Amino acid sequence: MRDDVTQLIADWQNGDRAALDKLGSFLYDELHRIAAAYMRREGPGNDLQPTALVNEAFVRLLGTATEFVDRKHFFALAAQIMRRVLVDQARERNAAKRGSGIPNLTFDEALVAGDDRNDILELDAAMSELSKFDPRLARTIELRYFGGLSISEAAEVMSLSESTLNNDLRLARAWLKNELN
Repeated sequence: MRDDVTQLIADWQNGDRAALDKLGSFLYDELHRIAAAYMRREGPGNDLQPTALVNEAFVRLLGTATEFVDRKHFFALAAQIMRRVLVDQARERNAAKRGSGIPNLTFDEALVAGDDRNDILELDAAMSELSKFDPRLARTIELRYFGGLSISEAAEVMSLSESTLNNDLRLARAWLKNELN
């Protein structure tokens, strides 16, 4: 199926509307699976539903002028866009409350020990710093937690072995935990 998706992406980008119709159902379902997995890790106070996250991400993906190389490239960009949607939503809530603070959101229970919850804006700032320190580590976190990809899927997207990806994840989690604390 992976090769089929890559071919459908290429056909769609070459103007084949029927390819987008075939592709849309698969991609939407896959993005919904990723969003649902991510949103299960979210704490209380987040009113965004997986379907809303997917709808917004899908619209942004279809509206991008990016030429998708293959399935891996598509899902890597989807992870970045889902992160942006969540950050944008947090900023909107913060602006609506006029500085009174926004509800805290959990990034990943394994990332942050205890009951302390870091909001998505702090996480976004930390991710930006991590990206400056080591872009590969930031991309690893983005694919795993914002993109919801499995270890094997993220390793494939990044052209790394699973053991290297696991090592990168451990290092990135430690770096982010330190930055957020």
